[in-house]
Amino acid sequence: MREFDHIKSLEETEQFITQHRFTFIYISSPNCSVCHGLKPQVQELMNKYPEIKIAHIDTQEVPKIAGRFSIFTVPVLLLLIEGKEYLREARIVHMDLLEEKLDKIYKNMVDPQ
Repeated sequence: MREFDHIKSLEETEQFITQHRFTFIYISSPNCSVCHGLKPQVQELMNKYPEIKIAHIDTQEVPKIAGRFSIFTVPVLLLLIEGKEYLREARIVHMDLLEEKLDKIYKNMVDPQ
């Protein structure tokens, strides 16, 4: 299972986004049971997308992240391509729908025919 990079500041977040073409950011809070249950499922799913760099941000460690990405609830899952947001899922995430969306974006952006 792939491990998330652990981001601890807004500056690290910006570096992560600019250093990689494809980034997936998992934003959660330590007191969120949905976050804890969903994270391993997302990690497992991201094994299918080796080109996408993955990171985790704890809202208590980086409270400014809420303002940076206009976050009002957790968890929030963001897919950014070249710094632009292409996909956002929040709170209740349906893994099969997330996988469908990721497949479509991944095929078009990473492996265009």
